[in-house]
Amino acid sequence: MASSVDSKSTHFILSLFLLISFINVCFASRKLTALVQDPQNQLLQYHKGALLSGKISVNLIWYGKFKPSQRAIVSDFITSLSSTTPSKSHPSVAQWWKTTEEYYHLANSKKPLSLNLGKQVLIENYSLGKSLTQKQIVQLASKGEQKDAINVVLTASDVVVDGFCVNRCGTHGSSKGAIIKGKTYKFAYIWVGNSETRCPGYCAWPFHQPIYGPQSPPLGAPNNDVGADGMVINLASLLAGTATNPFGNGYYQGEADAPLEAASACPGVYAKGAYPGYAGDLLVDKTTGASYNAHGTNGRKYLVPALYDPSTSTCSTLV
Repeated sequence: MASSVDSKSTHFILSLFLLISFINVCFASRKLTALVQDPQNQLLQYHKGALLSGKISVNLIWYGKFKPSQRAIVSDFITSLSSTTPSKSHPSVAQWWKTTEEYYHLANSKKPLSLNLGKQVLIENYSLGKSLTQKQIVQLASKGEQKDAINVVLTASDVVVDGFCVNRCGTHGSSKGAIIKGKTYKFAYIWVGNSETRCPGYCAWPFHQPIYGPQSPPLGAPNNDVGADGMVINLASLLAGTATNPFGNGYYQGEADAPLEAASACPGVYAKGAYPGYAGDLLVDKTTGASYNAHGTNGRKYLVPALYDPSTSTCSTLV
């Protein structure tokens, strides 16, 4: 039996803040009607469940046709999360990820989380077709490691997934995995879709003109790929939610099946000075004009979302 956390949208917009949360990346952990209050004043409660800890492999399951350059953008991002391979430039992706450690300190976790890039599985023949259900997403996720793992399913731009571009851009959850020495283990999974041709204004903002709300020119994607750079934003948000609320009973606020989590508590915020329709005062690449806020491995630049910092009760940004 698989469990998952999905985002839900509403057409009843109570404020401009709700509007930008609606057009921003649609995280599995976001329930938009819960964003009436300022997220910086909301404390994510710990529900005493297990957090991911120790050495965890992030396995990438690529479903459909992706360019090698797109796979490199995402895999380099995963590698960038580890403090063992830090970027020489600052601010870095590894620095951004360190905010999640505050949750572990509050939970008195004795084993910190260490992520590393695991296996990559290519399924380019669309073996399950081009229209997938949530059950099939879990089926694909099970192709990764089933112990001490986060299995990430990435679907190509020509693949439709239930709810994709309608009320979500990705999900995260958990499922029963392998039985080892008589014990059944759970593995965490994430799904993120490539929205470049279907709904970039919904799932790849601010690299595309937003569908709704305040209109502003799109920003340049740091790796020159709106689809892949948008996937990184969603993946980053869902990884933070997976680490701090992997099984639905960790850190969150609101309803368990649609909670606010570490990243979704700070919708539309990427840097200081952010407001609805404006991602914040980001760094700009002098050569390409692209916007970013974090350096990664192999000279990469990325845009990562603000994370709710439980130690300060504020949305923490790198710049």
